[in-house]
Amino acid sequence: MKWNERFTQDSQPDLGQISAQIGSPLWKELRGYLEQTYSVQPRIEYSKCSGAPGWNVKYKKSGRALCTLYPHAGFFTCLVSVAGREAMKAELLLYTCTEYVRELYWGTRAFNGSHWLMIDVTSAEILEDAEKLIALRVKPPKKTC
Repeated sequence: MKWNERFTQDSQPDLGQISAQIGSPLWKELRGYLEQTYSVQPRIEYSKCSGAPGWNVKYKKSGRALCTLYPHAGFFTCLVSVAGREAMKAELLLYTCTEYVRELYWGTRAFNGSHWLMIDVTSAEILEDAEKLIALRVKPPKKTC
């Protein structure tokens, strides 16, 4: 059964149910990174978007989206938007990324000046790429001693 059929708009899952659907340690790792680095909490929201309908998890910092996470069986997709003003830095950063993320970026047409990357997080290397792109989008706060 598909995620959006299992949890309809009237049946919101909790984070435990989302974690069980994903069943990947990478999920916990990314959530920990976002919550500790940016001091943010997740928001579970429903989307009627035809590209990725159903419940997802959003992270925002000071009104700016860090990423949106879409659960799947065994993995999750991390949507990161790279705005036009970040494109040059992102394109330099791509040299340090996996081939998968490089191909995804170059294969994604710009929409309203931004690249909307739907990154399927299936390995630790891809997770690291997603974290780098999020940090490019919203700089992590400096840590104080």
